[in-house]
Amino acid sequence: MSTLLVRNIHTLLTMDHHRRELRDASLFIRDGVIEAVGSLAEMPVQTADQVLDLSHHIVLPGLVNTHHHMVQSLTRVCAQDSELFGWLKTLYPIWSRLTGNAVYTASKLAMAELILSGCTTSSDHLYIYPNDVTLDHQIQAAAEIGIRFHAARGSMSVGESKGGLPPDSVVEDEAFVLKDTQRLIQQYHNPARHAMLRIVVAPCSPFSVSPDLMRESAYLARHYAVSLHTHLAENDNDIAYGLEKFGQRPGDYAESVGWVGNDVWHAHCVKLDADEIKRFGHTHTGVCHCPSSNMRLASGIAPVRQMLDVRVKVGLGVDGSASNDSGHLLAEARQAMLLQRVMGDPAGLSAREALQMATLGGASVLNRDDIGALAPGMSADLIAYRLDTVAFAGAQHDPVAALTFCAPASVDYSVIGGKIVVKEGHLQTVDLPRVIEDHNRVSRQLINGE
Repeated sequence: MSTLLVRNIHTLLTMDHHRRELRDASLFIRDGVIEAVGSLAEMPVQTADQVLDLSHHIVLPGLVNTHHHMVQSLTRVCAQDSELFGWLKTLYPIWSRLTGNAVYTASKLAMAELILSGCTTSSDHLYIYPNDVTLDHQIQAAAEIGIRFHAARGSMSVGESKGGLPPDSVVEDEAFVLKDTQRLIQQYHNPARHAMLRIVVAPCSPFSVSPDLMRESAYLARHYAVSLHTHLAENDNDIAYGLEKFGQRPGDYAESVGWVGNDVWHAHCVKLDADEIKRFGHTHTGVCHCPSSNMRLASGIAPVRQMLDVRVKVGLGVDGSASNDSGHLLAEARQAMLLQRVMGDPAGLSAREALQMATLGGASVLNRDDIGALAPGMSADLIAYRLDTVAFAGAQHDPVAALTFCAPASVDYSVIGGKIVVKEGHLQTVDLPRVIEDHNRVSRQLINGE
């Protein structure tokens, strides 16, 4: 049994049922689960195995990243002026040289970046498996660094010769994809509350897999009660491809192959129309909003305000580090808030709504009821930012809003499953300088074809 007491918190954003924001607050954690939230006097004991005094900090639930391609951290700043399809065609040949070690190295770097930005739970969508690459390489990295992880077994099966976008050299046989996905679920998936690892079934996109694989993947996922994830309605070319190949808009296509429901979430959804948004709200289908990536690739502005207004589940994602070129989840919350305002409504998305998307919204999208809020019975995933810094000066009257209005900060503390993963700004679970050195070496070899 291990205990952790977090006391004297300057400001505590709980994201609980009442959305309480507490001053001079405390948390008591036992065996990775929150036992009490309130004043120090309300804690079951006044000390613990470990005690953190956070009188200069704002504390909130760990952020939840619902879409990423961690291997892309190896290929940042490539195809700098391309839209999605051109960008992909530039990078597919480089990614075809990926190895298992490259995936492991890239994932560990990307996870470190996420954790330092405030992320405690992340999904990743690995959809390219050349050479000796398997999803096991990412799973190993997640276990070593200590992040709560949803590993999405992606796939591409329709190459250029069959009318798809990717080159034939990087697509897989559909029967093998389903068999390997089944293996991963049976070997790794943990459905229990507070699980550190879950497996997601995740064919890449309508323009890189067949409708048959989409249907069979949905059947497989529901047989094992795991979640489904893919890209959808990302840009105009994506819409045009679906109309030409399937004669359907994204919403109709998703429904026709069984990809709507509480166990499904789609990345991007920039080009969903009003009817499709309502359909997603009615069916409890989730959406991951990736504002920086959508801007970088000139895909457009996702209609997040309209989604939230009809109760679509919306989370945030940093997306791949070659289409965002960073992995700072708090920065994505800020971008999400600002991007809904740039269309003309200064109240298009509030600071607290953006933070809710980054916490509870992400938890809902991942179909979890044990993360995203700080309350008794929830997983002990929490983050703390220092308030006595240059970035927060002048914003002490509303430190919650300052998290998204002011410059995105790095965490001073991160606790995942009751374990201190970041202490005083330093990652505790890996040798970060060594990770960066290894990553840069692998990146250079990959890009140069060495």
